Amino acid sequence: MALVSVVMGVILLEYIVFVMMVGMTRGKTGIQAPAMTGDPKLERMIRVQLNTLEQMVVVIPAMWLFASYISAPVAAGLGALFVLGRALYCRGYLMAAEKRSLGFGIGGLATLVLVLGGLYGSVIAALAS
Repeated sequence: MALVSVVMGVILLEYIVFVMMVGMTRGKTGIQAPAMTGDPKLERMIRVQLNTLEQMVVVIPAMWLFASYISAPVAAGLGALFVLGRALYCRGYLMAAEKRSLGFGIGGLATLVLVLGGLYGSVIAALAS
């Protein structure tokens, strides 16, 4: 489970980087909070940050469930794949909104496997007890 904790920490660190990137983009565009619009670069960076936050609400508990009932090393690997997907999502989205799909797909697939595997493992454990 230590490796899963490391990957969870990396997910959190990646999110902090995205938050900082929002701040840097605000500085470059001159758009101060609380404004959320006014420059497509800022709007895309905010979407990266907020969408990542939305995904974290699912992927972190799913990784814990998968690690608890199926396999901690596989859960950590899928979590690392999520991190890679989010990085590609960010890179693509910042170029153009339509270029975010590959990263979204990679992260989404990793999350789906974690959710379904964790649910399967927990149901099997519940039925066995």
